[in-house]
Parts: sequence; C-alpha cells; structure tokens
Amino acid sequence: MKFNTKTIHGGQEHDPAYGSVMPPIYQTSTYAQTTPGGHKGYEYSRTHNPTRNALEKSFASIENGSHGLAFGSGLAAIDAVIKLLQPGDEVISTNDLYGGTYRLFTSIFEKFGIKFHFIGMNNASNIESYITKNTKLIWVETPTNPMMNIIDIKATSSIAKKYNVLLAVDNTFATPYLQRPLDLGADIVMHSATKYLGGHSDVVMGALIVKDKSLAERLYYIQNASGAVCGPQDSFLVLRGIKTLHIRMQRHCENGKAVAEYLASHPKIEKVYWPGFKNHPNHKIAKEQMDDFGGMVSFTTKGNNYQEAINIVENLKVFTLAESLGGVESLAGHPASMTHASIPKAEREKTGVVDSLIRLSVGIEDVGDLIEDLKQAI
Repeated sequence: MKFNTKTIHGGQEHDPAYGSVMPPIYQTSTYAQTTPGGHKGYEYSRTHNPTRNALEKSFASIENGSHGLAFGSGLAAIDAVIKLLQPGDEVISTNDLYGGTYRLFTSIFEKFGIKFHFIGMNNASNIESYITKNTKLIWVETPTNPMMNIIDIKATSSIAKKYNVLLAVDNTFATPYLQRPLDLGADIVMHSATKYLGGHSDVVMGALIVKDKSLAERLYYIQNASGAVCGPQDSFLVLRGIKTLHIRMQRHCENGKAVAEYLASHPKIEKVYWPGFKNHPNHKIAKEQMDDFGGMVSFTTKGNNYQEAINIVENLKVFTLAESLGGVESLAGHPASMTHASIPKAEREKTGVVDSLIRLSVGIEDVGDLIEDLKQAI
C-alpha cells in the first residue's frame, strides 16, 4: 500500500458494530465485564480505548512501524522515551532543538541524574566522540527547530548500532510524507501530532512509533503507568487530519519553496534557512532522506535588529503571530521570545537563534497572498 493510500486506509478497519467507516468516538472511561477480568479487550481507557487504538494503528502504518502510541502532547511522548533511562545514563542531543524539549531535558530530567550533551550534528561523525559506556540514547531533530539544520539519520543510526545505543528522531517538521526515519535505521520516531499530523490547529497530541515489539511493550507500560494519554475526541480529530496529510503536505512544500525564494531575493533579508536551497548545509543529505523540503522557513533581517523583527511579525495580516506550526493556516513566530525563550540567550545564539530570527510555518493559502503579506510587513 502506497503512502497516499495509507493515510486513508492504513491500519484501519470498519467498526464491527454497525460498519461505521470512521472509527466512532468511544467517549467512555470504563467498559462492562461479564466476570472479573472477562472483557472484550478493553477495561479502562487510560490503558486502551478503541478510538485511540485506531489512531495508533494509523501512526504505525504511515511511519512503516509495527506499533504506535498516542500521548496527551508531544512533550508527554518525549517524557516517555526518557523514562526508558535511569540515573547515570547519558543522552546525546542536537544543540539546535525545540525549546520545550531542551527545557524537559535540563529542568526536569537532569535533576534525576540523567546527563545530556547538546552538540552540533551537521556532521554525524561528531557524535561518536561524545559516546561513553553510559550513553543510552541519541536524540535527533531533522530538520531542526528553528534553524532547519539537516542531520544524516542513516549515518547516525550506524553509530548508534555500533555502540548499542537507541536512536530517536523527532520527525515533526518533515512528517512521514517526506521522511521515514524507521526505514533509515531509527529505533523510535516521535511527533508532535499537534502540528502537521493533526493539521488544523485544533488539538494537542504526541506520538511515538517503533518497529521492535519489546521496545513497544516497555513504552506501552510507561504510557499506562504514567497516564499521559490523549482522549477519544482528540484521537478522532488527528485520525481525520491524517487522511488529508498527503495533499496538505504537497501544498505546504509548494508554498514553502515560493516563500523561501521570495525572501532570499529580498534586499532587507540577511539569510533564509530552508533545506531546499543548494547552498543549505547538508542539502545533499536532505535530498537523499527527504522526498521534498517542507513548509517551514526561517529568516533573519539585516543588522540583527530585535525591534525590526518584532515589527514585521506584528504587521503581518495573513500570517498569524502564534506559537505552533503545521496547520492549514500560515503562522509566524519569533523564536527568541516565544518557542525558544526557555533556552538561555547565550546558548540560543550559539546555534543561530538570534534576536532577528523569524520562523514561518507556511500554510496552504494562495501563495500570492502570502508573498504580498510578507512584502507589506517587511
């Protein structure tokens, strides 16, 4: 089954009760039992829910995995991965990653004795020098948020396997429409399903997908024991969103390319970060592991002027100034004061998250309107 068909049919079955084409919203916390322990596969909705299970099967299908897990948020999904570890373990992560992930790693898990190394991963060979006998996980974002850096998943996987280390990839920006990390050797794929998978800015959710049954069982145990699951209504919404993922992503990519090229030609713009440019670092790797380059674009204005960046995002009319990304509508953000404000300024600026950086989530509107909006705001 090809990807465009998987988004609609992958892992799905018609509801056995009445043949419902879409899985019903099973808005229930508990299930009747005929005798203690005698039930129809469901006993309590923290553990299992039919609507959530349908979504988890869809997650697994579109990422070419065998097991999917749906969580209350992307950070809850990441939290479950780190709970695979124990005090004394070490994690190697990219130094350019979502601020919420950085905060979770440093503010929550470091106090429990887990050590994190934040390093540049543009050259995957840089990772090997940080591996010790305590290294248990490599955490990768690609493309990264918000600098759009590209990390070689296949090369990173080779290093992880050499040292028997788990490799987890945050695939939120690319989605499985563009990139499938499990096929490239990753052990765990994570999504903020709030973003492109849901696609309509109306739900908060996280996802994990794996191929290994024993790893899946460990994660299912953590999910149930910790309880950070999503509800049936949200499960229904994301499952509905996935059914149009392929056609939305096609337009996101088309519009993203046009917006990136417009910004690159603008005399007031210093630099544009978009992996489709031939001069983008690791463009060649992006071409090899991605089917297109996505709808996320970041840029800086000349002079690194904080107030100028604020003026631009405040004067946009079609783009909405807001957190998040991946919805049908175009969004603009100022990472230094919004999504990455939890990262200390000195650490932010080492990776390029300067005060003039603006991040765009290019939606599926008419691209002419988007470019006119940028033109008037700049």
